Amino acid sequence: MTTAAVRFDLPEPDAFTRPYWDAAARGQLLLRRCGACGRAHHYPREFCPHCWSEDVVWEPASGDATLYTWSVVHRNDLPPFGARVPYTAAVVDLAEGPRMMTELVGCEESALAIGMALRVGFRREEGAEGEEGVVAVPVFRPGDC
Repeated sequence: MTTAAVRFDLPEPDAFTRPYWDAAARGQLLLRRCGACGRAHHYPREFCPHCWSEDVVWEPASGDATLYTWSVVHRNDLPPFGARVPYTAAVVDLAEGPRMMTELVGCEESALAIGMALRVGFRREEGAEGEEGVVAVPVFRPGDC
């Protein structure tokens, strides 16, 4: 019997978050929007974190964001992050309003600047649970790097 290696970089989709992860596998970022107050939020929740209404629906996000802050990670002992160091952990402001934790890819740290324009992309992990055996995790990339 073989045991799969433990990974700390993949989500564990459930019935509620399945639409989010299935959309990501198709290359689309989803948000939740409140029907009561009109505000978008991320991470996906079954209620609005602003007004507590349960009148929330999924909607496609534009995929545009600006860089709020970042940190370059040089050491991470959790698999498979150790093989990825250094990597850039970041917080971005989505065009729709919510802030999102993510990873920046495709750009050297020296080229990063607070407020720079970013675009969503997806790191695909084959053989994971999701549509067609793939999980796609949103990451962001500067347009000019």
